[in-house]
Amino acid sequence: MKTVLALARHELRLLVSLAMWVGRRRHGIGGGQAFGYAGGQGAMMFGFAFVCVIETVMMSVLLRNLPTVHGVVLILDVYTIVFVIGLHAASVVRPHVLDSGSLRVRNAAHIDLRIPVTQIASVRRELRITHTRTDGELDIPVGSQTDVTLELTEPITHFTFFGRRRDIRLVRFHADDASTLVQAIRQAVTQVQTAPSQPLPDPLG
Repeated sequence: MKTVLALARHELRLLVSLAMWVGRRRHGIGGGQAFGYAGGQGAMMFGFAFVCVIETVMMSVLLRNLPTVHGVVLILDVYTIVFVIGLHAASVVRPHVLDSGSLRVRNAAHIDLRIPVTQIASVRRELRITHTRTDGELDIPVGSQTDVTLELTEPITHFTFFGRRRDIRLVRFHADDASTLVQAIRQAVTQVQTAPSQPLPDPLG
């Protein structure tokens, strides 16, 4: 049941993202600064969608004398096309977001991880094209690559697509403008570290 609910939520988010993409809106930006990550995959996703369209046309020709089968296959093919475009739309309208208190690392409609700025120990530009699953590490590649690495002062909780809990101390992800994002994160961390602490209330006041 949890699997079905997770899949249903994901499909709904894709459809909402597609509508937002058409309306040129973005999700969850607020007063923060958005950093995209979909630029490197756009051509590939639209290429895949084009292949799906060609397949849909070919299957329509091949199955023109089998209307029932043709109808079922057509529905599946159209759904596949919408799904692929929805994935790209979700990547566009759900960018990474940095504000004064947290960094929101996202990947389409299935990863949305909030990292408090106070828990960022270090950040660096680091290009990687191979990733090995390791305990305590979360890799979020786009086009098989990551170029930003975050090390945390203490673990944060991440829930996988199907709800399994993982404690993460290192995060690698991709940003289209990785250098600017790394610099912005460093500035946010510095501002938090150098901000004057709030005075304790006077117990006699």
